[in-house]
Amino acid sequence: MHEARVLVVDDSAAMRALFSDVLEGAKNVQVVGTAANAAEARDKIAELQPNVVTLDVEMPGMSGIEFLEEIMTNRPMPVVMLSSLTQSGTETSLKAYELGAVECFPKPLKATPEQFTKTVGKLGKIVLSAANANVRERGTARNRESRAAETTFNWNGHYVALSASMGGIDALTKLLIDYPARCPPTVIVLQTEPALAETFIARMDQAAQCSVKAARDGASLTPGTVHIAADPDHHVVLEAGQPPKLRLVVRDPVDGARPSATLLYASVARAEIPAVGAVLTGSGIDGAKGLKLMRDAGCDTLAQDPATATVSEAPRAAIEAGAAQCEVGLDDLCATLIKLCNVS
Repeated sequence: MHEARVLVVDDSAAMRALFSDVLEGAKNVQVVGTAANAAEARDKIAELQPNVVTLDVEMPGMSGIEFLEEIMTNRPMPVVMLSSLTQSGTETSLKAYELGAVECFPKPLKATPEQFTKTVGKLGKIVLSAANANVRERGTARNRESRAAETTFNWNGHYVALSASMGGIDALTKLLIDYPARCPPTVIVLQTEPALAETFIARMDQAAQCSVKAARDGASLTPGTVHIAADPDHHVVLEAGQPPKLRLVVRDPVDGARPSATLLYASVARAEIPAVGAVLTGSGIDGAKGLKLMRDAGCDTLAQDPATATVSEAPRAAIEAGAAQCEVGLDDLCATLIKLCNVS
C-alpha cells in the first residue's frame, strides 16, 4: 500500500484547515495542498500530482459534483466526496458514486465534540484506502440495462450471503440490476452511512427486478428478496428454519465492524444450509474469517477479483485466508451467483 498524497478541496478556509490537520495526523497520509474551488483545484492537481482528492460537494461556481465529473472524464483519479447526510445529500452522494467517487464522507456539522472527533478520525484511513483504489480498472454500473432476463433461473435451494464496504454501492448496483426477479434469497452486509444506505435501498428497490429491503429482525429469507444490513448498532445473523430467518443482535464489533460480515457468514455455516458466500470490494479484513468457516462447512465461497474491486483489501484478505474457492470479476459476479443457485 503506497502513501496517500491528498489535495483538500473545500470553499471553507476553516474546513480546509480542519481536514488538513486531521489528515496530516494520519499514518501514511500527506496533505500536498489545498484549494478553495474547482479552478484552483484544477491547477493544483496539475502542479502537485496528488493521488487522491477530497472534494466538497457544495462550492461556489462549479459544484463538487460537476468537478468530479470533469476529473473522472479527463483524468480519472481517486476522489472522496465530502457532503452532508440530509435527504438531498444522500441523493447527491449516490450521484457521486455513479460518477466514480471512491467514497462519500459525511461532514459532521451538527455533531457533539465527541461525535465529531470520532467521525472525522475515520477520514485518514478512508483517504489512504482511496489512494490505493482501482479507479481506472473497476467496472461501472452507469448507463447500462439489466441482463437478468438472459438466464432462465430456477432456484435450487441455495442462499446467498455477501459483504461490501468501500466501493460497495457501485458493485452492488451492478449486481442488483442484473439480479432476476425471483432471485435467490440474499442477505448483504454493507458498511456505509445509515442514511446513505436507506436512500440506496429505496433506489434499488425501484430499479431492480427483485425486491430490495433493509434487513429486519425476524425477516424470512425467501426467493425474490434481497436484505441489506447497514445498521451500525446491530449485527445480522441467520437463524436456521424453514425458511431461515434474519436476527438482528446487539454485540460488540467484530474485527472492527458492526454489522460484521464474519458474524453473518459464521451463522450461515452454523445453520448448515446450502449457501454461497462472497466478499466484495471493501477495506479491512471483515468477512475473511467467516467466509473460511462457510468454506469449511461445504458452502461455495467467492471473493471479488481484486483487480476489479474499487478497494481490494477485504477480498484480498479473504483470498489470503484461504476462504475463497475462486476469484470472480465484477462483470461476472451475477452470472456466477445465479449459476451456483440455479437448478442444473
